[in-house]
Amino acid sequence: MNKSITEFPTRLASVAAGIEVLLKQLLADTALEGEIFRPTRLVAAMRHAALDGGKRLRPFLLVETASVFGAPRAGALMAGGALELVHCYSLVHDDLPAMDNDDLRRGRPTVHKAFDEATAILVGDALLTLAFDAMARPQVHPDPAVRVELVLGLARASGLGGMAGGQMLDLAAEGRFDDAPPKLGLAEVEELQAMKTGALLRFGCLAGAILGGAKPAERDALDRFGAIIGEAFQIADDLLDVEGDPATVGKATGKDAGAHKATAVGILGVAKAKEKLFGLIGEAETALAPFGSAGALLKAAARFVAERRA
Repeated sequence: MNKSITEFPTRLASVAAGIEVLLKQLLADTALEGEIFRPTRLVAAMRHAALDGGKRLRPFLLVETASVFGAPRAGALMAGGALELVHCYSLVHDDLPAMDNDDLRRGRPTVHKAFDEATAILVGDALLTLAFDAMARPQVHPDPAVRVELVLGLARASGLGGMAGGQMLDLAAEGRFDDAPPKLGLAEVEELQAMKTGALLRFGCLAGAILGGAKPAERDALDRFGAIIGEAFQIADDLLDVEGDPATVGKATGKDAGAHKATAVGILGVAKAKEKLFGLIGEAETALAPFGSAGALLKAAARFVAERRA
């Protein structure tokens, strides 16, 4: 068996453990310089949202991409922690009654259920703000220009033309704002999902290249890899909603069809969607060809995305 395949779970767990330690530090009770006071309830709710859960795939992609170029692990973990905070904020807001109205996340009550809706809104706000606090810190990289590039990239991936914009397109496709919602074709669904889900995964790969001082051609290759992984992740997620076991997935399944969500699975059908998914993994592996054996763990990550059950 390929060593990278057997090594992948250990490396994924190692990054997850490092991110867990870092997030606990970032979510400490003690106020930092420039802060006045950290409200106990808000900190507790932020911890509920961010700690003890998730595969930490986004920071894994960032850390392992950075390692291809020999970038220091401590800085990559801090950048990965910032990226994970954005992801966690998005989940808190996605779960709200006004959005997807979910009661469970990672097998636990969602933040608005464990606390309340107002607290959940503030948790999302605070996690997002803390993400940019973390990404701007000197621990990420000693060169301020590198940190500025990372902050800009994270803002673009998470904001108007990225994740938040993609969520708006998703709501519109459900018919939230019009009695006759637009009927999206496959290309339009792929654009929506590239924004809503793919942008943060793609940024993780590009951020690792930025931290590692990658050459333009290397950045382009990893940007391409990240875009493919983002598309594959969403198809796999949509398949889990159709076929997954809620106990394993850690949240309710079968909701996409009921909400009239626009998905590639809904357009293509399960069999064709699976065919497309594994075709994307082949494309992802091809994108990593310039890195040879150094890209082996990233290839294993691509296969993990396609084969995951939770």
